[in-house]
Amino acid sequence: MNIWARIAGWAALIFGLLYFILPLAGLFEFSLRARRGVYSFDAYAKVLADPEFQATFGYSVLMALVTIVVGVLIVVPTAFWVRLKMPWARPYVEFITLLPLVIPAIVIVFGYIRLYNTSSWLPLTGSVMGTNFLLAMGYTVLALPYMYRAVDTGLRTIDVGTLTEAAQVLGAGWISILGRVILPNVVPAVLSGAFLTFAIVIGEFTLAALLDRPAFGPYLQRIGANKPYEPFALSVIAFGITWACMGLIQLVTRFSKHTKAAR
Repeated sequence: MNIWARIAGWAALIFGLLYFILPLAGLFEFSLRARRGVYSFDAYAKVLADPEFQATFGYSVLMALVTIVVGVLIVVPTAFWVRLKMPWARPYVEFITLLPLVIPAIVIVFGYIRLYNTSSWLPLTGSVMGTNFLLAMGYTVLALPYMYRAVDTGLRTIDVGTLTEAAQVLGAGWISILGRVILPNVVPAVLSGAFLTFAIVIGEFTLAALLDRPAFGPYLQRIGANKPYEPFALSVIAFGITWACMGLIQLVTRFSKHTKAAR
């Protein structure tokens, strides 16, 4: 019975791997056909040398970093305070952080446009800085479920109450407790949320397109409508970035476990 269960498990694993790997392999193989008759990386070279690719990818990376910083500043204090002083509010906070998974991004961005257009009380869409701010806030909302759960999981692994009391006995204030005691102990969890946030921002299309921002997602859509091979090369690059983020999460998690075991 154990042998058959093991065989069934391996069969399911192999089927799952083939289900994901074969389409990616076909995508990668087609992206190499830019030069007739031979395989080449011409499509990748054209994409990487495209000034618009460099500008849009750089913009999305910058917005991802801003989103990560804003998310950490919002989520870490909130999760810390809920766990320390308001455990009764945890179900409500979790419900609120799950809303971005239920509410489509197009609803969020139309709400932003309706509330902050040039004829509203706060015309943020009338300037580049204001629109960038709205985009960063939108990205923060989309990444909120992943960042909050990563940080909350990290807080579960430490004794928040004891650490806080010890820091207060030594005369530390709340900002010092958060920045010098709590945050260093949940760095692996914060990094996991940061990598997920980065992957989300790099591939996001709806918010950037409707707010008319020069991000990587709209660029990928535009080039897909006009070029034959470059879109497939871009898709492979985007998949590579996403999988790299997932691999970094695994490395950070494994390193954290080894560090705790060594202690």
